[in-house]
Amino acid sequence: MKPGHNKTLYIVAGPTAVGKTRFAIELAHKLKTEIISADSRQFYKEMCIGTAVPSSDELAAIPHHFIQHISIQDGYNVHQYEQEALKQIDEIFKYQQSVVMVGGSGLYLNAVAYGIDDLPDPSEETRRQLALLFEHEGLFGLQSLLRERDPLFYEEIDPQNPNRLKRALEVCLTTGKTYSELRLGQKKERAFEIKWIGLEQERSLLYERINKRVDMMIMAGLIEEVEKLYPLKHLNALNTVGYREFFQWMDGEESYEWALEKVKTNSRRYAKRQMTWFRKNEDIHWLNMDHKSEISGFINNIQD
Repeated sequence: MKPGHNKTLYIVAGPTAVGKTRFAIELAHKLKTEIISADSRQFYKEMCIGTAVPSSDELAAIPHHFIQHISIQDGYNVHQYEQEALKQIDEIFKYQQSVVMVGGSGLYLNAVAYGIDDLPDPSEETRRQLALLFEHEGLFGLQSLLRERDPLFYEEIDPQNPNRLKRALEVCLTTGKTYSELRLGQKKERAFEIKWIGLEQERSLLYERINKRVDMMIMAGLIEEVEKLYPLKHLNALNTVGYREFFQWMDGEESYEWALEKVKTNSRRYAKRQMTWFRKNEDIHWLNMDHKSEISGFINNIQD
């Protein structure tokens, strides 16, 4: 940050179900400001229960941005988000000293904090090769090739998402370099100070919270939401935890019991990948959500 900056972006990061929404609302309330969401699963209007979108009361408590602002049928990527989020942050800074950004999508948080490299478009031949690989060997083929070409990035992404696997492989095959190398370019200068806050919890307690959250989603009507979206299951936005597992059940491939347990398992794995990503960020100041006095003390000592 250059001298003279007097605006601050607080970034609240952490794994799914750790309590980021509640913490961000308390922080934004103390700072008398607004919230920018960086949860890429919560961008979509049609996905609500399965993505744990903040409740109507939570959304009413503090102005939120980038919550259900696009359709699952819209094209959207991290480059667009970077530009739109920065524009919204600048707008809020016109009348507030601080902004709170919250989410578990590390790539989207990093794009706003540090910028993101422009990655090359692959040739049609490369796309065709990967399409054939997926057709003949399925997910296993893509996973094996990415694990060989870029093991670091393989450990961070959702290995069940063929589109993410293909995109990383497109970059590897097009440039001869790893996706990990190319996305770690020079940081872009931002015209405001950035303070990272990481929320963590003892693993067994976090996993218990994740399991309970999934059960609560079912009670809130997740199956009905999945059924409504079933005709659109081919869309990339729906190839995510909480939806794809129940699509497999509805396709007759697996039992309901298998799908329910798989959602919980994949959610726990997702949380583990999130923490792997965030642990590499030395800018993050970590807070343990089990230490209530530490949490309340941190928020009370924040200066607006």
